[in-house]
Amino acid sequence: MVLPEVNFPQGGAANWSNGFLSAHFQGTALRAEGSPILDLRPPPGVTTDDQRRNLELLADLNRGDAARHPGHKDPIARTASYELAFRMQAEVPGVLDLSREDPRTLREYGIGTEATDSFGRRCLLARRLIEAGVRFVTINTFLTVFDEITWDIHGSKPFTSIQGMKEIVAPMYDQGYSALIEDLSQRGLLPSTMVCNLAEFGRTPRLNPAGGRDHWPQCWTVYFAGGGVKGGRVVGRSDPIGAYPAERPVTPSEIVATIYSGLGVDLEQHLPGPASRPYPVVDFGTHAIQELFQA
Repeated sequence: MVLPEVNFPQGGAANWSNGFLSAHFQGTALRAEGSPILDLRPPPGVTTDDQRRNLELLADLNRGDAARHPGHKDPIARTASYELAFRMQAEVPGVLDLSREDPRTLREYGIGTEATDSFGRRCLLARRLIEAGVRFVTINTFLTVFDEITWDIHGSKPFTSIQGMKEIVAPMYDQGYSALIEDLSQRGLLPSTMVCNLAEFGRTPRLNPAGGRDHWPQCWTVYFAGGGVKGGRVVGRSDPIGAYPAERPVTPSEIVATIYSGLGVDLEQHLPGPASRPYPVVDFGTHAIQELFQA
């Protein structure tokens, strides 16, 4: 599970696509408004039994196709895609129905409060998806950075002021994120769920002329919870103004290695890359941040 960035994209899928992996690794985006997934419900008059019989017929046809073409993976991939679509139609509407939640839980996530409602809903939906067996969920904190209160605190329009960060964004995030961690813990899901709070850069240590802070890739903080991570650890530190790492800097590749390690992925493993060339999971010699896991 990754925070912040259930995915609600407005544009392309560059930040959550399957890349060069086969299509069945592609994620499913949940829409921000209306039905979370288009065409999620079956046509009128089509029952679950009808769908199951159709799936069984298609599976038989695909197995025959696979037997005639043993080197082709398409028939098996088609069957898996149809099964996934059926499961989504049968299970997803209930998972995404927040009316089934205890009102106290909704309040804890900040749902019903204008300033926190959107992010809190996404965090709660993420918990429900994880609880239902979804293996990887990405949460976008905001849908856009333009003309809305967001993390992008450049100080002038169409971006956010530091005051907006202090009074709205930070409290909103604190409430939704802390509710998610507590909820996962109380349900016994946190030990098996790694929650990763990530971003692609930090903020300039000094204010710009507009009274805001701009993009700063030289130094920033990420943090983890669950998934075998020991709580309360701090790895590394910055200089006094947060401009540059002063001790134990951590690279992006170490972050990726840490996530893979938490998922039980062998860091020496290779993926089938473009043109059938082996592609390493992480760069050679990259290790997880061991301080997060040591007793």
